[in-house]
Amino acid sequence: MSIHKMIALHPDVGEDSNGLLATAARRAMFCAEMCTSCAAACIAEPMDMRQCLRSYLDCADVCAATGRLAVRRTGRNIEAVKLLLEACAQVCELCAAQSASHDHAHCQLCSQMCRECAADCRTSLATIN
Repeated sequence: MSIHKMIALHPDVGEDSNGLLATAARRAMFCAEMCTSCAAACIAEPMDMRQCLRSYLDCADVCAATGRLAVRRTGRNIEAVKLLLEACAQVCELCAAQSASHDHAHCQLCSQMCRECAADCRTSLATIN
């Protein structure tokens, strides 16, 4: 089932489902899970990964909150959605930089997901008014 379809079915949405915002919400939800999974993988690594763990878990929390706010369509809280999208983009960029510094395949994959999430959040910001 698609988050795009769910948003379009909301009685208050009508023809303004904002596909780019739905895409950002979906990516943020996936990014939260990828960061959580990568944090779990880092725990199993033999080296000290504390800073990476912190970055992944912080990013996962911000992404999860962003996804939740972005799919709500009852009422309006444009300012909060914009702030979270911008924060999500920034936190994802920080996490991507942190994870890119490690050679582990799970860190590299997480870095890629964070960059994609940041891009989607920034793209959707321009569609909110």
